[in-house]
Amino acid sequence: MNRSPTDLSDPFLEMGAAELREWLRDAARLWLAHDGLWFQELEARRGMDEAISADAAAWGQFSPLEARLIMKRLGLAPGGGIAALARCLAHRLYAHLNRQAILEESADRCVLELRACRVQEARRRKGLDDFPCREVGLVEYTTFAQTVDPRLRTRCLGCPPDPHPEDWWCRWEFRLAASAATSGAPGEDAPPREAR
Repeated sequence: MNRSPTDLSDPFLEMGAAELREWLRDAARLWLAHDGLWFQELEARRGMDEAISADAAAWGQFSPLEARLIMKRLGLAPGGGIAALARCLAHRLYAHLNRQAILEESADRCVLELRACRVQEARRRKGLDDFPCREVGLVEYTTFAQTVDPRLRTRCLGCPPDPHPEDWWCRWEFRLAASAATSGAPGEDAPPREAR
């Protein structure tokens, strides 16, 4: 029996907003699961150091892609400063998975705090140590921020393997280059790490 082909190009056209949001969350979960499985496979084959190096290289390519797509969707041109960065951070795939907040925001500075992290919390449930993600995070957040505005500078205020309190996993400070030299005191739990 011959059947006519079924068009599978866009099954989302008939869905309402709530159902689309759930599909988006599931897509973000799958994206993060793939990232984690890829990393664990490389770690098993080559060790943690090589896996982190490869992960940082991959994030260095992915984060600008993500930033450009978000900026296009929001109608933002590069150079929008802290306000544009804050808007873009709220639209990252991570925003659908992790609980995060902008603690401080001014025209030349903001601080992002990750309060719930699926990766770290999954490791904790398995009885594993915190994933030492600071090195990867510096690449990820620096390339994302500088895609939004090349004047932005990123500084880690605390991120595993640094010690941190129970109510947050990592904190990142973003400053416009003109004010980067006058940055405030480092994080209490860890020396700041800066990337340009």
